[in-house]
Amino acid sequence: MILSRRVLVLGATGGIGGEVARKLRESGWQVCALRRGGRPPHEGAEGFTWFDGDAMNRQQVMAAAQGCSVIVHAVNPPGYRDWDKRVLPMIDNTIAAAIAQGATIVLPGTVYNYGPDAFPLLHEDSPQHPVTRKGALRVELERHLREASTQGCRVIIVRAGNFFGPVPGNNWFSQGLVKPGRAVTRVLVPSAKGIGNQWAYLPDVANTMTQLLERRETLAPFAAFHMDGHWDADGRQMAEAIRRVVARHGGKTPRIKAFPWWLINVLSPFVETFREMQEMRYLWQQPVRLNGAQLQSTLGREPHTPLDEAVEATLVGLGCVDQSYDALSRRRPAARMRS
Repeated sequence: MILSRRVLVLGATGGIGGEVARKLRESGWQVCALRRGGRPPHEGAEGFTWFDGDAMNRQQVMAAAQGCSVIVHAVNPPGYRDWDKRVLPMIDNTIAAAIAQGATIVLPGTVYNYGPDAFPLLHEDSPQHPVTRKGALRVELERHLREASTQGCRVIIVRAGNFFGPVPGNNWFSQGLVKPGRAVTRVLVPSAKGIGNQWAYLPDVANTMTQLLERRETLAPFAAFHMDGHWDADGRQMAEAIRRVVARHGGKTPRIKAFPWWLINVLSPFVETFREMQEMRYLWQQPVRLNGAQLQSTLGREPHTPLDEAVEATLVGLGCVDQSYDALSRRRPAARMRS
């Protein structure tokens, strides 16, 4: 088994992959990353070793993984498209590279694996009976990983709620609740009235993965963990936090409105992304909560940024609030100087 502090991050140009890559770099890891077609890295990717390639190409993945003791598999098909054609080939390429290097695979897990029979509280050993095509693919993906853990590589799965963080990504916060680069005038709430759901701040997820990697030799060859993250008990607490942050930054308090599921339903026959969103709507119609007791027992405590602090960093990063606004004096720095 390789014990180097060299890691390959697949999906480093995305939200969770980018956060994990930056956290590992800050923790002293040498970070390698794969990007398609010369796609430029986003801000904060300084110091990475970039390889041109595609997670669908096994030889390119294996070449980039040379000398790596860890592979972070944080890559997904763009948008919601082609999961049936890409999800399993990509994980199998990662597995082949990890077995060749004797490396540990780290995977951001999803709640897609579970059906209503496991709700509302999900443990690591809860039954996985998905009710969607995407969920079935994720279950099969994890089955491939479990089998791989008996063939010379280790696996760590960290399952969390809906992602949000300072870098725009394919997540509900930046594509549903607010619009990156725009002032927040309204917040769309996708959950049914009174229904709780779970959120995960990406820097906390990255911190969790990094801490688990430092303990990887003490973990089972196939280890899965759930994160508590931020539990929104009635489906409005995230929206209320956004309202508080916007007001502190001098903006007009946004309205809270129901997400237009009716429009998604009307357009889903014509737009694949909407069709996939409609399929996953069941996760917003009943409480779905991950139990993080096992993770807390392993780490001592779960990395946790207070909600308003996490929301503020996210809205600043997305360009939705004025970063220069001084919330204490209720004026901008230039105005204060003139006075």
